[in-house]
Amino acid sequence: MITIRLNGEERELPDGATVASAVALLGVTPDARGVAAAVDREVVPRGEWEQTPLAPGTHVEVLVAIQGG
Repeated sequence: MITIRLNGEERELPDGATVASAVALLGVTPDARGVAAAVDREVVPRGEWEQTPLAPGTHVEVLVAIQGG
């Protein structure tokens, strides 16, 4: 297991976890629109989420755009 900081909270993920794993942990579906992910303040393109590994101590921010006014 590895411990990362996901949206400001410490979370545990299995070894070999990726950005996609972190996004899924938040309940966001892979095809959801208006979702962005950053690892240690660097935006990761959606097409790279499955291939971008996470290391212990990594900071991941997942943002979901909400429509409204």
